Amino acid sequence: MFFYTKMLLVFATNNRNKFNEIRDLLGGDFKLLSLDDIGCPDEIPEIHTTLEANASGKAWYIFQRYGYNAFADDTGLEIDALNGEPGVYSARYAGNTKNSEKNMNKVLRKLHGITNRKAQFRTVISLVQEGKEIIFEGIVKGTILNTKRGKSGFGYDPIFLPEGSDKTFAEMNLSEKNRISHRAVAFRKLIEYLTEK
Repeated sequence: MFFYTKMLLVFATNNRNKFNEIRDLLGGDFKLLSLDDIGCPDEIPEIHTTLEANASGKAWYIFQRYGYNAFADDTGLEIDALNGEPGVYSARYAGNTKNSEKNMNKVLRKLHGITNRKAQFRTVISLVQEGKEIIFEGIVKGTILNTKRGKSGFGYDPIFLPEGSDKTFAEMNLSEKNRISHRAVAFRKLIEYLTEK
């Protein structure tokens, strides 16, 4: 069997928190490069109306412009009572400043008085390797709390309580979150694909 040693991949994100999460998941067999590492100063646009299209657009952007095998993700918080909102607009739900506090506050306002708090985080990953694309998906179900809890994580983590847990994502350390998160589920599928090729 052929084993990859230090496979070179670019993670097409400017989000340092996400980059660190994924580097922790990938382990020693992969050399993970950031956009800074390849000299890409661009804020790659997320202009599409689905998570799949946004992830795909970012991965192809790096492959076509910089020549690196790359992967990109897009994640949305999908809330039942809000008909799947904020979904693909999760990062910009309260405006283009991508302010997590404002985003969470908007969700909490819209859910005020609503008893159905069911939600899910969904991550979609696009891997573009040697000009071919494969899509991976990870989902974790849970509920939206009435108040924020915890200081770790990012995004909506302080108000999302995963099924079967008594901690929000923001109350977990990185290794705890990486065992169950939507992003971890999707990336384990990516890693399994890469290591079995």
